[in-house]
Amino acid sequence: MQDLRRNDYDVTNSVQVSSTAAVTDAVGDLFAAAWPGDSFDRVALAFREFDKLFTGRMPGYHGVDTVYHDRQHSLDMTLAMARMMVGYEGSVEPHARFGAERAVMALVVSLFHDAGYIREANDSKHRNGAEFTLYHVTRSARFLARFLPIVGMESWVPTATRVVHFTGYEIDLKQIQLPDGRDRKLGHLLGTADLIAQMADRCYLEKCRDRLYPEFVLGGIAAAPGTNGALQVRYSSGLDLLRQTPRFVRETRVQRLDGEFEFAYRYVEPLFGGTNPYIEAIDRNLSFLDRVLRTGRWPMLRRNPPLFTSEEDQLGQVRGLMLNRLKVLWA
Repeated sequence: MQDLRRNDYDVTNSVQVSSTAAVTDAVGDLFAAAWPGDSFDRVALAFREFDKLFTGRMPGYHGVDTVYHDRQHSLDMTLAMARMMVGYEGSVEPHARFGAERAVMALVVSLFHDAGYIREANDSKHRNGAEFTLYHVTRSARFLARFLPIVGMESWVPTATRVVHFTGYEIDLKQIQLPDGRDRKLGHLLGTADLIAQMADRCYLEKCRDRLYPEFVLGGIAAAPGTNGALQVRYSSGLDLLRQTPRFVRETRVQRLDGEFEFAYRYVEPLFGGTNPYIEAIDRNLSFLDRVLRTGRWPMLRRNPPLFTSEEDQLGQVRGLMLNRLKVLWA
C-alpha cells in the first residue's frame, strides 16, 4: 500500500498536503475532536491568508518562490503539528494541557513559520527568498507580529515570536525565554513537526538533491568565502548533499528530536494505534538512500514531485540563479 502513496500526500496517503482546503479540513477535524465547542474560525482565516501569501495574492508580497520550502511543506508541517498537539492533549494531566486558545496560536505559527522566505513586493535587492535562509526565522517572527493582531491575537505576539524560533538555528534554544512551560513544549512540537514533515516526505531525497541544494547555494550555506578569503565548501553538489544526508538525519534525531525536543514526535502515536507513520517513513527514506549510496545507482532517485510556488518554471529560475551564484563564488 505504501508504494501507492502519492507525491503530494501526507504519510497516511489520505490528506493532499498541497491543497490548503484539504489541510484546513483535516486540521479542523482534529481541532474539533480535541477542543469540542471551541471556535476554529481564526485558524480557518489564517489558512485563507496563508494561501493568499504563498500564492502571491496578498498585497505587498511576491508569493513563495523557494522550491524546497514551498506551500506543500508548510501545509504538511501544520498537519503534523495538529496531530501531535491532539495526541499530547489527550495524554497529559489537565493542568499541562494547551487549551484551545494556545492551540490556535500554535497553528497560526505553524502556517507562517516559513513566511520569512517570502520577499516583499518592494524588495529590489533579492532575487529569491532562499537568500534569506540564514535569518528567515527572524523574518517569520516579524511577519507573525504583524499578522496575529489581524486575527485578534495581539496578546500572543511575544510568545509566538519566540516559539517560532524552535524551527530554526538562529537562536540557541536554551536562550529562548518562555515563562510558561506549556509554551516551551509547544516549541518542541513545532520544531519536531518541521523536521519530521520534511524527512518523511515521499520525495525527500529528490527534493534534497534538486531543490534544497539550490536554496543552500543562494542562502550561503553550500559554499561561502571564509575568514581568510578562501572558498569554504560544505556541499559541492546536490549529490554531495545526499551523501551527507544520513549523518544529518542521525545527528538531528539524537540532538534535536530525541534530545532538545524530548521525543515530542511520540505524541502522534496515540492517533495511530501506537505506531508512528512519520518515523516509519523517515526510516524508509534512509534505507532507500543507503541502498543508492552502496550501489551508486543514482538513477534510482527518479521521482519528479510537483512544485507549489507562486510562479511557473520557478525551478528553472532558481537553477539559473544558483549557477550564476556558483560562477561568482568560484571566480
